[in-house]
Amino acid sequence: MGYHSNKALNVVAADINLKLYQGELIGLVGANGIGKSTLLRTLSRVQPALHGSILLSGKELTAYKPVALASQLSIVLTEAIASKNLTVQELVALGRQPYTNWVGKLTDEDIEKVRKALEVTHTQDLTTKRCFELSDGQLQKVLIARAIAQDTPFIMLDEPTTHLDVYHKAYILKLLKRLAFETKKTILFSTHEIDFAIQLCDKMIVMNTNGFEFGRPKELIQARAFSGLFPEDLVIFDEKSGRYKVRS
Repeated sequence: MGYHSNKALNVVAADINLKLYQGELIGLVGANGIGKSTLLRTLSRVQPALHGSILLSGKELTAYKPVALASQLSIVLTEAIASKNLTVQELVALGRQPYTNWVGKLTDEDIEKVRKALEVTHTQDLTTKRCFELSDGQLQKVLIARAIAQDTPFIMLDEPTTHLDVYHKAYILKLLKRLAFETKKTILFSTHEIDFAIQLCDKMIVMNTNGFEFGRPKELIQARAFSGLFPEDLVIFDEKSGRYKVRS
């Protein structure tokens, strides 16, 4: 995977081979600039893969038409939303676009999906607020609610806890864990919250300069996958506690 820049080919990572299963919460971690966002964009067809195949529900990703893909995969990226003047209700209802008719009219089923998405993310009390009135944490929960309303078997999020305090980072990640378990959706997210991810994720993808490693957190700790992520002059990974510590 990678991208073209000034007619040059920039390969970010190669030889990536993994399978993600229903009901799993998968964390994607690595140092800044290692290619986490590029991987998510490639897996979601926001940008094309340089080589290889990506299968979604057993079907080649490139074979999906846009509307069909939107019924299989929902994405929460780091870009700002198009209009913060939308109400929370309106923003979450946009998740139903793959299923509405050409005028965008919501059916009773669509309305119920939106209601449930607001309820499961505990954002139902915000429905009349406009997005510019929300805190970062509230807006992040609303964006997740929109993805849930889209009702896809696969949800992908790029840095869902950016700019949040410790409490709201934990809240968002525990919410994703609960959603994966209760709704049996596959949820893949990139994060810098490695300690939290180790505690909550079913599996993790660890990207480093030598490639990537994939597996359950305990397996990755035993394989010392986290030890080489960062220079050890300042931080070291303590395998007993499963946490990073500042070097004294």
